[in-house]
Amino acid sequence: MSKPHIWLRAETKPFERRTPLTPQGAKQLIDDGYKVTVEDSEQSIFSGECYQQVGCDIASPGSWQNADPTAYILALKELPEDEFNLIHRHIYFAHAYKEQQGWQQLLGRFKNGQGQLFDLEYLVDDNQRRIAAFGYWAGFAGAALGVIAWANQQLNITPSLAHVQAYDDKQPLFDDIQAKLEQLKSARIPLPKVMVIGALGRSGTGACDLAAQFNLEVIKWDMAETAPGGPFEQINQADVMVNCVFVQQDLPPFTTKQMVAKADRKLSMIVDVSCDPYSSFNPLPIYHQCTTFDKPCLTLDVPNKPLELIAIDHLPSLLPKESSEDYSGQLLKQLRLIQSEQADVWHRALALFGDKTALL
Repeated sequence: MSKPHIWLRAETKPFERRTPLTPQGAKQLIDDGYKVTVEDSEQSIFSGECYQQVGCDIASPGSWQNADPTAYILALKELPEDEFNLIHRHIYFAHAYKEQQGWQQLLGRFKNGQGQLFDLEYLVDDNQRRIAAFGYWAGFAGAALGVIAWANQQLNITPSLAHVQAYDDKQPLFDDIQAKLEQLKSARIPLPKVMVIGALGRSGTGACDLAAQFNLEVIKWDMAETAPGGPFEQINQADVMVNCVFVQQDLPPFTTKQMVAKADRKLSMIVDVSCDPYSSFNPLPIYHQCTTFDKPCLTLDVPNKPLELIAIDHLPSLLPKESSEDYSGQLLKQLRLIQSEQADVWHRALALFGDKTALL
């Protein structure tokens, strides 16, 4: 049996520079006998030339629609909105299994075209743990932006976070954070107390590591602390709260509009790394829209002191090189098994797709 054809689709989401397959990963697939086609992309952290040098075929952006029907179309973020039926096997984060906006239309396109979806969010092992995740870098980047924005609040800099650009690597990000903290010290402003909910998970670990990098006080909460059910008054006493909880069911909210309206609130910056405002599972029902790299902060309509929220759904794009290398290395192990008898991960994902399309 011939090896699969992997077609790396160019991302169309603004500011998305990550990729699920680096040039190094593509080379390993090619060495294994796979055919790899990569759409050229001005956004990607890795140039088309980097892929071409390791033996990939280069195609124009969006040309996956005319790819061999047997190809696997690989990407990260959503497909461009359209109405044509989907005939290929797609691997990406579809955001359609929690009945998010537009889920019926999207799955209907797969059903009508007899295509298949292997949702990256639901590629899981025998213990239902994701086999590849950006979580660490999401938490790391979210905490970084939260600290910078909080510092700007205290320094009366408006907006507290303007247009955000990706960093080529993490050292310039560290330099920017350190400069902000030095400004706080010069102004005799105490450094922020950071609360991380979901501190023991991948995202939470990343957020805690970022705070530890700068010796910030961290309040670490996980399942034991949230078990009694929210809302939690303690959130109001942190300066920055970073939500890193991966929610798959309805649960009591962590905070509410009534709680953040209280006069004793210290909290002035929330980072929702989990970022699922359009789902009924959202544990922070104080907001209902994502933010973007172009407009990263949402100002909430609450009394007393200002309260802002960052809810960017592709936070690891802040560090596209590190996050792509990490994720590609995790995913590559399964891509090399995609037609193997050992590919339980792919079989489970396909079965879930069948269950979800059956709901239409």
